[in-house]
Amino acid sequence: MQVALPKRPSRVALRRLEWPLFILAGLIWLAVAAAQQGGREAVLLTVQDAITPATADYVIRGIESAEERRAELVVLQLDTPGGLDTSMRSMIQAILQSDVPVVSYVHPAGARAASAGTYILYGSHIAAMTPSTNLGSATPVQMGGGGLPGMTPPEDAGEGGDEKAAESSDGGEDAGDTPRRGGDAMERKVLEDAVAYIRGLAERFDRNADWAESAVREGFNLGAREALERNVIDVVAEDLSDLLVQLDGREVMVNGTSRTLSTQDIEVVRQDPDWRAKLLALITNPNIAYILLLIGIYGIIFELANPGAIVPGTIGSIALILAFFALQVMPLNYAGLALILLGIIFMIAEAFVPSFGALGIGGLAAFTAGSIMLWDDPNLNVALPLIIGVAIAIAGFSIWVLGRFLDVRRRRPATGYEEMIGMQGIAKEDFESTGRVFVHSELWTADSRRPVRAGQAVRVVAIDGLRLTVEPIE
Repeated sequence: MQVALPKRPSRVALRRLEWPLFILAGLIWLAVAAAQQGGREAVLLTVQDAITPATADYVIRGIESAEERRAELVVLQLDTPGGLDTSMRSMIQAILQSDVPVVSYVHPAGARAASAGTYILYGSHIAAMTPSTNLGSATPVQMGGGGLPGMTPPEDAGEGGDEKAAESSDGGEDAGDTPRRGGDAMERKVLEDAVAYIRGLAERFDRNADWAESAVREGFNLGAREALERNVIDVVAEDLSDLLVQLDGREVMVNGTSRTLSTQDIEVVRQDPDWRAKLLALITNPNIAYILLLIGIYGIIFELANPGAIVPGTIGSIALILAFFALQVMPLNYAGLALILLGIIFMIAEAFVPSFGALGIGGLAAFTAGSIMLWDDPNLNVALPLIIGVAIAIAGFSIWVLGRFLDVRRRRPATGYEEMIGMQGIAKEDFESTGRVFVHSELWTADSRRPVRAGQAVRVVAIDGLRLTVEPIE
């Protein structure tokens, strides 16, 4: 029995395989080089304002980008007075779930990580600060500001506050035993939730949980050096270069895995907010969202009052959609929105059902009150000068409408030919006493006490039957 041996590939076939193999090898080499290069990058994100939905979107997408680039670490540069609780928690969740270590760095000198910024520092793999910066004031704040309603502010929340914090963190009386002060059940729930949250973050990264609790309960603050001494942060660095030098060789736990950072001569890739983040930040600005809401409402009203105008309806619809998007992602106070709408309805009703100012004044008061309480967060308020300016403009419009109404009420009703008094026309011929004029699309016989030239403009001053009395307009 003969067995057929496989034919040896010809040289032509081998040559045909050479180029695909070369291309495949080149692609593999590029992929390996890109991966090695990606691991030597530090992605720099900057937050220099209040924590808003736009901030959270920017940071979350920045962390995702760093993971795709296989960066060595993410540096989140902070200078924030605080912000929205929901946005802050979204950012911290993204940091905790990140496969890339995140270093929160309060910088430059004079910057702060107050309120929500303190939570972000505690929730980062590494917390760092520049000298002459501070963190703290992490007490949750309700509408009305000034700390949690019902909570008695500490008499010595300044320098003495640091002394009390030192007692709690240096083995003195535990911060958890701090006497609980006034406030109703809801306020107490908010406070206890914040305490439990920041203590959990502190324990996860082995930081000072007692001082974290005092920062929430009492609103204490710390400078960079004190924060390092009390194990609140991990590093104090003069600038970004100093920070990267100090981080080189440091071990950090990322998703339960120990990693050693290699930051010597690392490339820093700055990732600024793109157009999407800038647009989101713009329309979620409380003042911009407020203006968009008013433009949208009045645009629709003008379109309904003048069907077919198109422009007011188009602009109003776009502005209203953008405003609704902002209202969706921001802490809206529905009572404030209802008062704004009620105020606008009252002021419009004043033009159709005149109440000699009652509806107008009531509408203005409701509109102003609703504008002040529109956002259910003390960090997001419409600027008072803007509210006053809009209220004055609306009040002026209402007064103008009311004045027009009263002026019409004072006029003697004009019917029939009497409506022609005051109308203007054109003389059809020269005349000194009697001649023909064209008024109201009709040819009339008219008398005049002064000479009139053909083509000269005339004004009707009286009417007697089918005869007009006119005067020339010089």
